[in-house]
Amino acid sequence: MARTPDGGPDWEGVRLHVVSGKGGTGKTTVAASLALALAAEGRRTLLIEVEGRQGIAELFGIAALPYEERKIASVSPAQLGLPGGATGEVFALAIDPEQALLEYLDMFYKLGRAGKALKKLGAIDFATTIAPGLRDVLLTGKACEAARRKGPDGRRAYDAVVMDAPPTGRVTRFLNVNTEVAGLARFGPIYNQAQAVMRVIRSPETAVHLVTLLEEMPVQETVDGVGGLREAGLPVGGIVVNMVRPPLLDEAAVRAVDGDHREEVAQALVDAGLGGRSRTPATVRAHVEPLLDPLLDQAREHSARVLLERDQRADLAQLDLPSYELPLLGGGVDLGGLYRLAAELKKRGAA
Repeated sequence: MARTPDGGPDWEGVRLHVVSGKGGTGKTTVAASLALALAAEGRRTLLIEVEGRQGIAELFGIAALPYEERKIASVSPAQLGLPGGATGEVFALAIDPEQALLEYLDMFYKLGRAGKALKKLGAIDFATTIAPGLRDVLLTGKACEAARRKGPDGRRAYDAVVMDAPPTGRVTRFLNVNTEVAGLARFGPIYNQAQAVMRVIRSPETAVHLVTLLEEMPVQETVDGVGGLREAGLPVGGIVVNMVRPPLLDEAAVRAVDGDHREEVAQALVDAGLGGRSRTPATVRAHVEPLLDPLLDQAREHSARVLLERDQRADLAQLDLPSYELPLLGGGVDLGGLYRLAAELKKRGAA
């Protein structure tokens, strides 16, 4: 999907943003930042965690999230470098499969008390453990319910829902599990629920975004992940390239780094005053000589990384999807860092 003609966000009309990525790419950080960006200008977003890691709570520096929707942040336009406007809100939910199954049993089979009795007997934990497909049905179902939910006034409860989804290698099956369930259950509440969930997931109101780094393995997994999503008929969103380091050498330096530049570097160090102004030329040269090889080695390593990243960008460009680059935050990701990344996503049109 291309940027909208009026310069608005690329995903106008999308309500359910599914964020996946290879482990270590920072998908939870990106999901949290996207939720903040989407909440700007007076909107309400819900950030959902499905893997039970409590990564959202850790990022926002709050206590472990219960199985209930809880406000975790406010976002003023000024925090994202936007002109004045209403402050938005971010809510969070850590979905617990056991609680979700109890809710499901009560909603569709009116087994409120019986469900609690089953929980006491350990049947609920047993069911969600031995049937991972059931677990995924419950997780996706809860996310889709939140995306569709309306309040008493008929308006949507949330302007957007962001799901911190399983890793890229598992996300297609995770999202497509209700298709398999609908194929097994040909009628009844389970079939109807599975069909309703897949209508949301396959609709234009859903987009699956993949997070990657400019490294070979994450990029290859992203390429494979996009192929799997497309083959399954699931709506592919954008590519978020995370932790991008700025280039330290210009194009000419990158091309020339393998040449013999000892004399040039030595002279540059002298001109910078590292050799001392009052020494003889021989003393100055002896002072800067030990610095030459380490500096040249670092330049070669940096040049190799720049060229590798260029190749990875070319591979990602072949996917023909919107791409958003986020900077590497040297001090790690704290709450301030999340707002900074949210501002970047907003500026680049992802929200």
